[in-house]
Amino acid sequence: MQNIDWANLTFGYYPTNYNVRCYFRNGEWGELEVSSETTINIHMAATCLHYGQEAFEGMKAFRGKDGKVRIFRMDENGKRLQSSCDGVMMAKLPLEKFEEAVIKVVKLNADFIPPYETGASLYIRPLLIGMGAQVGVKPASEYLFIVFVTPVGPYFKGGFMANPYVITRKYDRSAPLGTGIFKVGGNYAASLRAHVEACHGGQYACEFYLDAKEKKYIDEAGAANFFGIKDNTYITPQSTSILPSITNKSLMQLAESIGMKVERRPIPEEELATFEEAGACGTAAVISPISRIDDPETGKSYSFGNGKPGPWSEKLYNKLRGIQYGTEPDEFGWITVVEGL
Repeated sequence: MQNIDWANLTFGYYPTNYNVRCYFRNGEWGELEVSSETTINIHMAATCLHYGQEAFEGMKAFRGKDGKVRIFRMDENGKRLQSSCDGVMMAKLPLEKFEEAVIKVVKLNADFIPPYETGASLYIRPLLIGMGAQVGVKPASEYLFIVFVTPVGPYFKGGFMANPYVITRKYDRSAPLGTGIFKVGGNYAASLRAHVEACHGGQYACEFYLDAKEKKYIDEAGAANFFGIKDNTYITPQSTSILPSITNKSLMQLAESIGMKVERRPIPEEELATFEEAGACGTAAVISPISRIDDPETGKSYSFGNGKPGPWSEKLYNKLRGIQYGTEPDEFGWITVVEGL
């Protein structure tokens, strides 16, 4: 075990010992390779640099109270990476190779998996990029898949607490029939200016986007899906420009399992005034409860509860975290226990 101040880790990059790589050449994927290098030797004309042929995933491994190491919904991340590869015309990595690489990199860096109850976890970052040199706009013939890990603390300082958010109308994160449903770097690049302009003063945790077509419906935050709760119902947007969050998918299943109704549908901004609770959800934060959402351009502000996490959000958060750490039964088959650790 590393001599790390686990309780004070930020959500940032902390160096570990090894990463795992795999190359696609001559129409097929090669064998997994272990590397201690933190850099990539890349051609200046690689398609990832010029035409955005890049996709990535975010997932976590947790050390439980019983000492076992658990990876959450690894298969879903592998499938979503394949979907992203389809979206930007990259070679798809087989699920078996994806899962083999993830387990391998976790085992190789076992000393960096934070202890139970430190509030930290091992973040896993799979990345797939176009490596082939190409000047014309077309897909590459060579690709690199790489997985690295880093121990991280909570995404938002303070962990599970309510934060204020803000609506931005000036920018769109993605178009209705664009790449919003894929986890590709271009979507995040498109959110950087909006995030800095909306949140640079530290007043807000993150920005929310409205739909690009009508500027009427809540889409998602720069790095998370939205959900609202009212009348015993978990409601989350249905849109062709929103990344399908694995955390949100899991929360919907959990909500139904504890007796809530679930709705996926467009959510007009004015409906925010009717929600008893609201939150942003994703791998990094799990659930970030929302205290209020401001819309500076209209002067409207929507508050939820009393500025603290609501009871349903807290129940869902604790249940999901319990499954991840092994203190709640894994009734859905979401967990992969890493053997030999």
